[in-house]
Amino acid sequence: MSSEAISSRPGIFRGWLVVAAAFAVTFIGFGSAYTFSAFLEPLQHDFGASRGSVSLVFSLAGFLYFGLGVVSGPLADRFGSRPFAVIGMLLTGLGLAAASAARNLIEVYAAYGLGVGLGVGCAYVPAIGAVQRWFVRQRGFASGLAVSGIGVGTLAMPPLATLLIDMLGWRGAYLALGALAAIIGGGMALWIENDPRARGLGPDGDPPLSVASMARAKGASVREAVRSGRFLALYAACLICSFGVFVPFVHLVPYARDHGVAASTAVLLLGVIGIGSTAGRFFLGGLADRIGRQSSLLLMFAGMAIALSIWLVSTGIWSLAAFAFVYGVFYGGWVAVLPAVVMDHFGGRNVSGIIGILYSSVAFGTLIGPSAAGFAFDLTGNYTLPILASAAANIAAAVIVAVMFRSTPAHRGN
Repeated sequence: MSSEAISSRPGIFRGWLVVAAAFAVTFIGFGSAYTFSAFLEPLQHDFGASRGSVSLVFSLAGFLYFGLGVVSGPLADRFGSRPFAVIGMLLTGLGLAAASAARNLIEVYAAYGLGVGLGVGCAYVPAIGAVQRWFVRQRGFASGLAVSGIGVGTLAMPPLATLLIDMLGWRGAYLALGALAAIIGGGMALWIENDPRARGLGPDGDPPLSVASMARAKGASVREAVRSGRFLALYAACLICSFGVFVPFVHLVPYARDHGVAASTAVLLLGVIGIGSTAGRFFLGGLADRIGRQSSLLLMFAGMAIALSIWLVSTGIWSLAAFAFVYGVFYGGWVAVLPAVVMDHFGGRNVSGIIGILYSSVAFGTLIGPSAAGFAFDLTGNYTLPILASAAANIAAAVIVAVMFRSTPAHRGN
């Protein structure tokens, strides 16, 4: 019996299996990347490096895993998402394993920065882009569920990394995480499929579309999308906000340590971000389907700015935990809503390519933000300036989107 016939039987809609695979890819990929804060002090100690120079390791990886979507997204639209997701997970594992053997900080830049950066960059946009095509009515919820792997990974992986560091040292911990990424991440990525039309299915589990509709995917070309005012507004907003978005992922743990919080407790703050992020992806992603995904995007920028203001006055573990949770909620909502907004405005024909180009804005912000925050700390001895700048960047992003979306017509890509 053909796979198409099996797929059309009543039961679990195949799109949810694609969501599960994308969840696993984001869990393993970003979970491994966001363990970096647990490794910052051991790397700083063993290589005698400044906080800014060690932070640059994460910034390089972040630049690549967001920036590579410019290449991986369009290629996934053309050749399918699955091979890129599988290769990405294998590269992530290889990069972590290579980092375990680094003899100096430059080799950590090459192994972790290039390996993890290229790996997550190959996998992330193709996996998330595939999910968008499988849903219409539940797109915000499905997108949120898929990217909630980032939040759950942020919750689970840093404590695991800390445990592995205590047991095996930082080198053994990187080796173990590399094996996890290659075996579990690579295996789960095999479930990703590019488009329901290939199985004779419609989005959301609806009956198959007509032959004429299946023959062509609707939506803007990449050229049409990137020249539109709405895309430019999204790009500018994401570029500006991303200068501060990932600063907590690198510097919250050392910030807490600077204020007397024990290392084993400080690393749990990343888990609190993960809890909030998971909640934000689930609940705000679904809420966006009801109140409007464009309005929800503005809410996410404003919420991150408010949360960062809490961080500015937090010194104890409970106030830092409150910041981490609130920030995680709105950060998670931002990650969940953004791909759905792109699909809403530009359609599914080139959604992975358009998302990939959009995420290049986040790449530049991630390259500069966390490392700049580290160098600012090296100069001033505190994080006041980076936190203020991060909050201001999110406010500016909200204003840009509000103004530009009001003044430019929607692209009817869907």
